[in-house]
Amino acid sequence: MDITQFPQLNPPQRLLMGPGPINADPRVLRAMSSQLLGQYDPAMTHYMNEVMALYRGVFRTENRWTLLIDGTSRAGIEAILLSSIRPGDKVLVPVFGRFGHLLCEIARRCRADVHTIEVPWGEVFTPDQIEDAIKKVRPRLLLTVQGDTSTTMLQPLEQLGAICKQYGVLFYTDATASLAGNALETDAWGLDAVSAGMQKCLGGPSGTSPVTLSAEMEAVIRKRKCVEQGIRTEAHQDGEEEMIYSNYFDLGMIMDYWGPERLNHHTEATSALFGARECARLILQEGLDNGIARHKLHGEAMLKGIQGMGLETFGDLKNKMNNVLGVMIPTGVNGDQVRKLMLEDFGIEIGTSFGPLHGKVWRIGTMGYNARKDCVMQTLSALETVLTYVGYRTPQGAAAQAAWDHYGSHA
Repeated sequence: MDITQFPQLNPPQRLLMGPGPINADPRVLRAMSSQLLGQYDPAMTHYMNEVMALYRGVFRTENRWTLLIDGTSRAGIEAILLSSIRPGDKVLVPVFGRFGHLLCEIARRCRADVHTIEVPWGEVFTPDQIEDAIKKVRPRLLLTVQGDTSTTMLQPLEQLGAICKQYGVLFYTDATASLAGNALETDAWGLDAVSAGMQKCLGGPSGTSPVTLSAEMEAVIRKRKCVEQGIRTEAHQDGEEEMIYSNYFDLGMIMDYWGPERLNHHTEATSALFGARECARLILQEGLDNGIARHKLHGEAMLKGIQGMGLETFGDLKNKMNNVLGVMIPTGVNGDQVRKLMLEDFGIEIGTSFGPLHGKVWRIGTMGYNARKDCVMQTLSALETVLTYVGYRTPQGAAAQAAWDHYGSHA
């Protein structure tokens, strides 16, 4: 092997303005460069306890079991679904984009009896639609996505907790793309489980998934308790229900690892935990409501700039996420060529979409550390320049002016 063919890592400079990941806050990256600790060092377990407390603030919950799953946001989803869904359980999934289909995919692998309702991409569900489906299906769990970046839509959740409680349904939402950039009230809205990801509004790198579990969800998981051989003692008793069919994603064992027993499960990802701690600390230092308002301000400035450019947006704007915007690719414009020029000539990444929207929509994000005025203005100016270069005429300077006007009216 010629080792000279493997130079020191030196990634190109990019401004990540797609649907995620985004540029991590430099303070988060500095925290992640801290020296490692042993997993049972008192300093380390103290940091784990701090992470639990901090994320209770981010999730707006009093849930005891608020912790990190080591893995990307999908790891948090899988941990919750595998630990709560027993084979044969009925689950209801309202699908309004790609990530609703993902919940169905994972639930089927949990051997659930999966039922869906669907609306066209670009729309969301009313509470009545979901209640009617619950009355018809009688599921054990309702699995929702709060913000689906594939469509840029935000599903209202405020009324669903009361509906679920009325019918004895456990209520889960995937808040990977929405937490900290859009309102989410775990306790006030009656959520039993929420999972999220670091690489969106939380402002960090992918690799850990914060989750929170209600007391009701904990009780469901504890009924499937199974402590692995080699660490169990006579004091450990198995639950009365079928075991969880994953070792790594067994939330019962993960809770025992994060709890006072510190029962060995995996080796905590120290650097990732340091980063996740700093993300939550920065969010709460800014103020959660202030951070959500910041995402709304810059998301609306991006929207005004795109509209000023004469471009059409995708979906029902009344239900748009604060932090991602869908932009219709103009007729006759090669969307991938525009993205390539944005990346290669300006160092700015924007996204395309999936499934029926692939090649029809750009997705532009303003989230986390990149929910800033300079990021919005750079992206709008670069997009206007590239569109002009490929032959699509826009009102010159109108995008930046529209964004400036928006900022001026909210000074």
